[in-house]
Amino acid sequence: MSESLYDKLVQVAQANPDKSCLLFEDSKSVSYAQLFDQVNCVAAVLHECGIAVGDRVVAHCEKTQLTLSLYLACLQVGAIYVPLNTAYTSNELGYFLENAKPKLYVGSSRIESLGIPSIDQFTLKDDGSGSLDDAMQHVTSRRQSSAKRSHDDVAAILYTSGTTGRSKGAMLTHGNLLSNALTLNDVWGFRADDVLLHALPIYHVHGLFVAIHCVLLSGSSMIFQQRFDVQNAIRELPNATVLMGVPTFYTRLLAHPEFNQRVVSNMRLFISGSAPLAEQTFREFYERSGMAILERYGMSETLMNTSNPLNGERKAGTVGFPLPGVSLRIADERGIERPAGEVGGIELTGPNVFKGYWEMPEKTAQEFRTDGYFVTGDMGVQDEDGRVSIVGREKDIVISGGLNVYPAEVETAIGELPGVADVAVIGAPHPDFGEGVVAIVVSETGKDVETSDVRAQLKGVLAGFKQPQWVATIGELPRNAMGKVQKNSLREQFREVFTRTESSVTPDSR
Repeated sequence: MSESLYDKLVQVAQANPDKSCLLFEDSKSVSYAQLFDQVNCVAAVLHECGIAVGDRVVAHCEKTQLTLSLYLACLQVGAIYVPLNTAYTSNELGYFLENAKPKLYVGSSRIESLGIPSIDQFTLKDDGSGSLDDAMQHVTSRRQSSAKRSHDDVAAILYTSGTTGRSKGAMLTHGNLLSNALTLNDVWGFRADDVLLHALPIYHVHGLFVAIHCVLLSGSSMIFQQRFDVQNAIRELPNATVLMGVPTFYTRLLAHPEFNQRVVSNMRLFISGSAPLAEQTFREFYERSGMAILERYGMSETLMNTSNPLNGERKAGTVGFPLPGVSLRIADERGIERPAGEVGGIELTGPNVFKGYWEMPEKTAQEFRTDGYFVTGDMGVQDEDGRVSIVGREKDIVISGGLNVYPAEVETAIGELPGVADVAVIGAPHPDFGEGVVAIVVSETGKDVETSDVRAQLKGVLAGFKQPQWVATIGELPRNAMGKVQKNSLREQFREVFTRTESSVTPDSR
């Protein structure tokens, strides 16, 4: 691969200048030529702001055409793109800015002092307006030449966290992005006449790199929706051929009375990821639509690792086979491969595996074996045919609606609330989100702690998706002889909390 990802994207755009790239609900469409003309304009703004190769650009703004152009412009000028979840509060934002040390911050509104040295800022509002758009109107020339970047150069930093609660910036290279994108385009059979229904956010791997790269490299089109709305999805599915979603998308489609085979008659592929897809959801979707969802497995540090086949059996509860070029093993705690059928830690290597954690060389070294395999922290099993199933997570991450929630961070925030003597946070099966966040609290007074009270006090402290959807009060947390909370016991005790009762959190309140 001598060409860069950006050069490859430009080649496809130049071959399809008048083809519709972005389709919007108001019948507006944006061609490939129009999109990359805007990209050139944004790149010129970055250049005039002094953004150089390797500078970090933080994007903390909603999903818009201009947000997409900002990402592509960073690829063009060689800047490192750092997307952040739009739900993060200013209280949480400070850490990311301090760690990434960006040259430029682009957000829905300007940020005031967070104790961070001066950072250039542009605003980018939900409708695409703001000071970035204003600056584009005054550029003196539109930059078109792209910076020369090698496959080992960092293209983006995606923040993820461990159970310690400290966020880590996964450095993804140009080679990671290009190799994975080309592989996915091939194994999923993307073609120029495809239309992707794109309703994912674009601040993480799934929506930004997987979905968008598949479209832009195949010269296809995407219906660009700011967020997933089941009624809008029902309306647009007859116009689409592919949907990429988290399991929540599929549970909500199944709950809609209008979802049937007629709605999906034009579809060729449904893909699910970012969280485990329940076998029941897989079966119900097939019965209702006549189509089997293709589940795959990836993570921020590695992009996509495995996939069920495009042609062939897709087994419920499995994430398929390692992608071409990916070497995956199920290993014990020493990194020694276990036989087929035995559970162990998932470890892998390949061109998709990230370069390391930003400014954390010691943490990076801890996560890699001496033979180069990355220790994912996920537990899995591989059958005799090589098909992989995820059986759990070594770390206590909760994946709710496709978003990672790290218990230690939530426990710290709840532990600081008045009247809370002790707290443990776990995930419990949730019919809509896959997993719901449950906080088990020991009260100083012995009185029950109400879910609504906790969420009200956490507003502005934690993003809504991190806040507990259910709070239970008990007398004492179960601990072992070393004082460690026995979360397996809590998960068993509270595993049916969302099936016995209605969640106190509606989808719109997240």
